[in-house]
This record gives sequence, structure tokens and C-alpha cells, in this order.
Amino acid sequence: MIQPGLERISLLLKHTQARTLHPWKAIHVAGTNGKGSICANASALLRRADVRCGRFTSPHLIDRWDCITIDDVPVKHKLFREVEDSYLQYNASENIKASEFEILTATAFDIFGRENIQVGVVEVGMGGRQDATNVLQAPLVTVISKISLDHQSWLGNTIEEIAREKAGILKPGVPCIVDHTNDEAVKNVIKTVAEEVGAGPILYTDSIEDEMKTFPGWGEIFDSILPHQRVNTISAYLAVRQTLQSLGLPKLEATEVAPGLKNVVWPGRLQKLQLEPVIKTETPILLDGAHNADSARVLGTYVDDKGARSYPDASFVTWILAITEGKDADEILRPLIKPGDAVVTVEFGPIDGMPWVRPTNSFKLLQTVRTICDGLSSERSCGKELVTALLHANYTASHVGSRKAMPSPNRPIVIAGSLYLASDILRLQRDYDPTDEHIMKQRNAFTRFLSFKEPYESDEEDSGPESDYDPERGPSIRGASTRGRGRGRGRGRGG
Repeated sequence: MIQPGLERISLLLKHTQARTLHPWKAIHVAGTNGKGSICANASALLRRADVRCGRFTSPHLIDRWDCITIDDVPVKHKLFREVEDSYLQYNASENIKASEFEILTATAFDIFGRENIQVGVVEVGMGGRQDATNVLQAPLVTVISKISLDHQSWLGNTIEEIAREKAGILKPGVPCIVDHTNDEAVKNVIKTVAEEVGAGPILYTDSIEDEMKTFPGWGEIFDSILPHQRVNTISAYLAVRQTLQSLGLPKLEATEVAPGLKNVVWPGRLQKLQLEPVIKTETPILLDGAHNADSARVLGTYVDDKGARSYPDASFVTWILAITEGKDADEILRPLIKPGDAVVTVEFGPIDGMPWVRPTNSFKLLQTVRTICDGLSSERSCGKELVTALLHANYTASHVGSRKAMPSPNRPIVIAGSLYLASDILRLQRDYDPTDEHIMKQRNAFTRFLSFKEPYESDEEDSGPESDYDPERGPSIRGASTRGRGRGRGRGRGG
């Protein structure tokens, strides 16, 4: 469960206070969007500067322990379990009643001490002021990324209220890096909080943008990433520069910045991937964890201008969507879906360590899709069956809404709506076993679906559909089009 406040995490950390006492220093990062990429870039630059660093981000990507890294390598499962178990036992014996995230935070901080890191890059879990990570009393620098509406039930219903919660990580005498693209209302709140607590100076990302453009190799990086990613990268550089200065370490030379950032990868964010052998296809697949209105607008713009809709003959996009229960699905989906698109809704699985997080029912999500976009080329609700959702999306991308009579390999698939869905996809890609009983059942059910579904109408009067379904490669139908594909067809259970 979510339990704001610092009392329980403070009690937990007494368990190892004598041994660790936070000998490491911290970069503390809050915001709504971009926190993870800032942390990834900052840790990469610290490594380039020969600083031993830890990183704690949330949620985890594939395994619960991969949210804690040492020099960008996830901690060992054995070490994670050993430390976590010690806190679970201490929590029970002292009746602290700490939340799962508080125990995870204590575990990360303890491991940082054991691994003798110099700097920990720490991402706020939610908000800032009452987040467990805010037990850090003297970070070297704080960072505020782009702030938008999210978690309103916990943080407030206005952008100003949310900004005040996130600015709660500011500390007396500690510099703060701020994304300059934030609304003026947000920047005013941060400035006010900084004055109240005596934090500062405030350094805005546009203050150094021109200087960074002169760094060798920066132009190549600048041209290859989106505007919001550039700001996140600048935030990371400013944070690291301030950290090295505070530690009395040599500054990172301009010639080292681009090489340090060149190979940074933040999975699940505008990630292009192949999903073989789950589905064998030439269809381009884009995976993005956009889960609020602001990140959805960024994704929608990317899909329209540089992503899926920019592919040759991409007359529509096939979406695989899942959204966390309680989120405003309408504001997330509206920037994404357009008439002619195809939609497959699904539910992500249980989240290790976060049992309170649940997906929106996939059929209810599909109903929301219908209210915001009329004229879908295909739609289907797949419940908890992720492999089924991928098979349907692959089939739809190849055979529905084509401008041509023959299937095209260029029908893009975009998977979005939740970081938890992104995690499920990446975990499936890593652990896929075609002999798994549940996966086999989904494949067999999809084969039966193809056998009994009503045939597609053809653009050619004399060319009826010919189906040749290979469970490993997917279906192949000639002469498919969208003619006659009304809303009542192609629905999953509940539809």
C-alpha cells in the first residue's frame, strides 16, 4: 500500500545506522516525467568521471531487484534478497508497519552502503515531500524534471499543489536543477519553496544549453533525441557537474560528455524492439510506458511525426493498450488514437512488491476507447492474455486497413499506456517458452479463432480469403481489407 510520511523509513534505517550512516552522497530526482532517464544519464556520466555510483529507480523494469544498480549493473538477486529479508524481519519484530516501497528504499540505501558507492542517484517514488526517499537530509543536488498532473488523489488536483509536493525534496543550501520547460506556475512554486527552506541556487536547464552545443559529439546526440530527452540529458549533466564540484573532484571534460551519454539506453521509453519468437513479423514495434497525459502527448507527437505513422503506407497504427486502475484513461488515450487505428486492450499482470497496483479491466478500457474515437478499423479486448493480444495485434497489423490488397510488412504496432505493461512485454521477451502450457493454450485458442472467424471481404471480387496460419509465424491472409469491419466484429471476451 502507499503510505506517505518519513516516520517508518526513519525507523527502518536505524536497523543499519551504525554500519552505514549514509556514507554516500546523493543526487535526488523528483518530477512527473523524465525522472528515470535523468537518473540513467546521470549515473552514466558519473561512471565516465570514475565515480562509483548506485542508482535507485522505481518501478522496477523486469525483476524487482533491477531497480537497484551499482555502476549501472543490477544488484545480484542473492544480495537483494538477503538485505530485503533483514528489513522484513526487522519491520515485523519492531512492528513498524512499513510499506513495501519503504522496505525497498531501505534495502537500496543499505546496499549502497555495503557496496561502498560514492554517489547514489535516487529517484523519488511518488511526489517528494512525504516520499520515503526524502529521508535523505543532505543531498549534493536536487533535480526537478517536467511536472504535470498525475497521482492527483495523493498529490493534489492542481499543478501548483503537485509542484509543491515535488519541491518538498529541496534542502537548505542545496542547489536545485529545474527543467526550464515547466509551466511558469510550476517554476514560481519551486522558487517560493526554495526561498522558504533556503535552498539554492536554482539552475534552469536552458542556462547551459548553448554551452553544451559546443561539446564535441554533442550535436550528434542532440539531433538523435527528442526535445524533452535533450532537456533530461542537460538536467543530468548539470546535476553531475554540481556533484563533482561539491565533492572536490575534477570536472568532467567537455570531450567526455558525449561518449558518456552515447550508449545510454532507458528501456520501455520509445523503445523499438522485435518480439521473436513470440511473434515472427516484419511489423515495426514501438514500446513506450506513457502513463499520463503529458507523456501520452509526447508519444502521440512522436508516433505522428517520427514514429509509426511515418512508415511507408502506414494508413493506421495498431495499439496494444493497458492502463492502471484509477488513472484517467481518457486523457491518456485521446492524444494517441485516431480514426482508422486498430486497438487491442489487455491487462498487465501482478506487480512484484506492489500488490495494490491493478490494471483497468480490458473491456472497460475498450469501452473508453470507443467513446473517444469513432471509426476504428479493428478492436479487441484480450483480458489477461498478453500472448493473445500480441497475436491479434500482429494479425491486425498485417491484414486490416491496408491500402493494398496484399498484406504489408510495414503496419506498425505501438504498445503503450503503462510502465507495468512495458515490463510484462520485456519479461515475456526474455523468458518466452513456447512449451509453456499457458502460452500454448493462448496460441491454440488463437488458431481456433482464425478457423471460425467470419472471412474478410476482399477488394477483389474474385479473390476470397485464403488462410494459412502458422503458430510460430502468425496468420497469412490474402485480399484483406477493412470493408465491412464494423465495431461489432473482432471483440474479445465480454464483447
